[in-house]
Amino acid sequence: MGVALYLGRPIQLPYGKIRIAMKADQDPRRGSRISDDESDQLLSVRGFVINSCGFDGNPIEPGRLEENSLLGPPDQKHEAEQQPKNDEHSNHGSTEGVPVGLHGGQFTTMRIPIETYHLENGLFVTLSEDHTAPIVAVNLWYHVGSANEKPGRTGFAHLFEHMLFQGSAHVGSNEHFELIQRAGGTLNGSTWLERTNYFETVPSNELALALWLEADRMGELLPAMTQEKLDTQRDVVKNERRWAVDNQPYGTMLEKMQELVFPSSHPFQHSLIGSMEDLTAASLDDVAQFFSTYYTPDNAVLSIAGDFDPAEARRLVSEYFGPIPSGKGRPPLAPMSLPGVFGKQLREVVYDNVSLPRLFMAFRSPVFGSEKYYAASVLSAVLGLRNGSRLHRSLVRERQIAAETSAFTFDLAKGTDLLVVDVTARPEIGFTQLEEEVEREIDLLHSDGVTELEVKRAVALIETDLVASLQSAGERADRLSMFATYFNRPELINEQADRYREVTAQRVDDLIAERFGQDNRASLLYVPKEGVESEDALALAAGTG
Repeated sequence: MGVALYLGRPIQLPYGKIRIAMKADQDPRRGSRISDDESDQLLSVRGFVINSCGFDGNPIEPGRLEENSLLGPPDQKHEAEQQPKNDEHSNHGSTEGVPVGLHGGQFTTMRIPIETYHLENGLFVTLSEDHTAPIVAVNLWYHVGSANEKPGRTGFAHLFEHMLFQGSAHVGSNEHFELIQRAGGTLNGSTWLERTNYFETVPSNELALALWLEADRMGELLPAMTQEKLDTQRDVVKNERRWAVDNQPYGTMLEKMQELVFPSSHPFQHSLIGSMEDLTAASLDDVAQFFSTYYTPDNAVLSIAGDFDPAEARRLVSEYFGPIPSGKGRPPLAPMSLPGVFGKQLREVVYDNVSLPRLFMAFRSPVFGSEKYYAASVLSAVLGLRNGSRLHRSLVRERQIAAETSAFTFDLAKGTDLLVVDVTARPEIGFTQLEEEVEREIDLLHSDGVTELEVKRAVALIETDLVASLQSAGERADRLSMFATYFNRPELINEQADRYREVTAQRVDDLIAERFGQDNRASLLYVPKEGVESEDALALAAGTG
């Protein structure tokens, strides 16, 4: 449970997961770093995609694994039949298995079965049936995040995420965890700038339990809220902040980056986890108002993926969620639109208790899901995805300036996205040289662009990661919820590989010319304080850290 970053590929934040969770089958804000040993292997992506199964051109009947070949050759003539069909209320795809076409060991088609409909109270439901394994994932996204917080209540969306695990009318405090884990399942929740999500993966026969628990806290949370629970969770979040932000090397990166790159009036500008003062000021009335405004069925997407019977799932959803009333409307967000560039170079130096200088350089980038976003995503992979990336080759291997490099997008769907280059210096490299060398690399990129070979490598890695992530029902449900929440189109899950394949070196170069000039760079530079011990730096240099 905790603050999370939500990206299509692994993000490398300065701190790990901010969470107090028990176990979970996914880590929704994807904060872990790939080790050198893992970096050239197949990534276990914490992004959002789907589960996979096979087809021979015809819908397969649910059954035992050995009765249906998982990997069959593509039959393009049936591809149109696999496309979801639209009508007034629902969007139906194949309901049998998860068809995938392969050729020469590579995925050439990817069609995830999707069925969607709305309840009368506005709840958007997506179903994706797959009988490969006897598990089912339940994933619930609420379209509310830190961007929806009022002034003076920063961190409230994340605090509220904690409150939802403190019991509802028919569920005791922390009993949600106990019931799911006793049933053999996993669960968690996370908060981001644009959404909050809750999810469970359980054995197939426990689908009713997971749905009932989610429905009970959506419809019956407030009767169980007490001042004691609020006080307890407020202290928990404060400790979470101390541990994961204030006392973590580079732990303030996210909130300092938000403050640097967004105007003070912008909904993305303030801290995701919140300030101590604002957390202290949160009241029980705030909890009730926030819940009544945002935690309503017409502001939520429920996705179910895995081994289940669609008719039974529909019945359970209708029985548990149907009686919950719609909300009474939500206040609009402050204006989100921003120019495509900062207009000038931005820079902040942070003297912190760190052993090595570290530079985060951000660029305003096209919003998640837009046509230009895919060029930006590919560019981030060219710059920083694994050991063959441009920054690693140049700064780590050839010139030995950096100990680590990466690049990633924030995947923000409103206003503007951010592409961030992250470079940590070697022990003998000063922060001035680090900054100069990274600037040199970006200037070279701006003047010379990228090669077709670099783009092909990046697209291949992204597609490989996409396919690798298809193993989890939880990932599939999460991705469906994301596309339904942001774009009202969960079927976009089936278009991602094609959109990446369409990216060319020319499209990436066009983006570089537009977004990587001197007028669109924001540098957040961490510098060791005087007298900071360098044991970690020496260990890293010796290869033992």
